[in-house]
Amino acid sequence: MAKTSPVEFMRQVRAETAKVVWPTRRETIMTAVMVMIMTSLLAIFFFGVDTIFDVIVRGLLSLAE
Repeated sequence: MAKTSPVEFMRQVRAETAKVVWPTRRETIMTAVMVMIMTSLLAIFFFGVDTIFDVIVRGLLSLAE
């Protein structure tokens, strides 16, 4: 494999960086809002599942007394 000089490497990095399509401010905000909504929904879901399992385990442990 041929070695690339640091100058050539920097040229290649610049060329690749120029190809990147950056999101607009609106796209970034919309994505952040969607992440917050999904995180909140998952937190509520897992809280509910945890509460149900807590009730089941407490009920089973009360039967063992």
